[in-house]
Amino acid sequence: MFNALTGGDQPTTTSGGRIEVHTAVVDVPDARVDTLSAMFNPRKTIYAKVTYADIAGLDGSAGKSGISGNLLNQLSQMDGFIHIVRCFESDQVPHPSGSVAPQRDLDSMMSELLLNDLVMVERKLERLADERRKGGTDKTINARQIALFERLQTALSGSQPLRELDFTDEEKNELSSYGLLTRKPILTVLNLGEGQAEPTLNLDHASVGMQGKLEMEIAQLPPEDAAVFMDEYQIEEPGLDRMIRLSYDLLGQHSFFTVGEDEVRAWTVHRGAFAVEAAGAIHTDLQKGFIRAEVVAYNELIELGGLNEAKAKGKLRLEGKEYVVQDGDIVHIRFNI
Repeated sequence: MFNALTGGDQPTTTSGGRIEVHTAVVDVPDARVDTLSAMFNPRKTIYAKVTYADIAGLDGSAGKSGISGNLLNQLSQMDGFIHIVRCFESDQVPHPSGSVAPQRDLDSMMSELLLNDLVMVERKLERLADERRKGGTDKTINARQIALFERLQTALSGSQPLRELDFTDEEKNELSSYGLLTRKPILTVLNLGEGQAEPTLNLDHASVGMQGKLEMEIAQLPPEDAAVFMDEYQIEEPGLDRMIRLSYDLLGQHSFFTVGEDEVRAWTVHRGAFAVEAAGAIHTDLQKGFIRAEVVAYNELIELGGLNEAKAKGKLRLEGKEYVVQDGDIVHIRFNI
């Protein structure tokens, strides 16, 4: 599945419990970038990027002492998780547990993450209790932290992932350094055999089915051969394209664009980002010296045929710092340092 997403050719054998990390940075396929590049004919065309890391090493021992430091460090760096669940049967690829059982494997992974977080939360509560007894910290801060972590403990003890809880900005800041894994958004991908129907699973988050081996083979073909292959197997779009869109949905991300003779480029910001934040995504100097953002919607630009035409029709407008950048906006930042 990692190879399908990245066009790579990493070995598909299991790690045997060892910590293995394979990372690939790939372009986000976006037909809008292609259209803008054809319109402006820039010297450079740059797509948005997404990094996928294939992390192996979870072995069911988190409930005893938490996930090991090296593995936890790798997992904590991720913005979200894609959990690949095996659904296909194959005598050539024995299942480590002896049988293919998607619900069992799904539940096992969820339990691994929940138990790891519970271990971390209980350790933190023990430290907070010690601090309260010794009187070495501010009582108000100590009491607030105890209340927060007791709420986490209650949820985790009831098998509720922390991403389902609501937190204030202060609480989010408080928890940001703890690497709690069930706070991260997750997408389950059902790795199907050729022609296999998706099984019905009991899960509390989004899922999608993909034929991993077939998608890997397609990703490794030249574009013209891949198109023929996809048509034959009635696959409407490559797995990478599909997963990028789902990944963006998972993380609450979208793209805006900058255009010109030098460069057409896609940038990624979180949905709801203000214009001044978009400026910072381009360069910190633009954020510091932000004056105004010149903005035109992608569809309006394409319909009118260019920036000059958009300006003449009043569609190229000036927006302030608190303008919420929309998916597909073409943005130019006015700034002064």
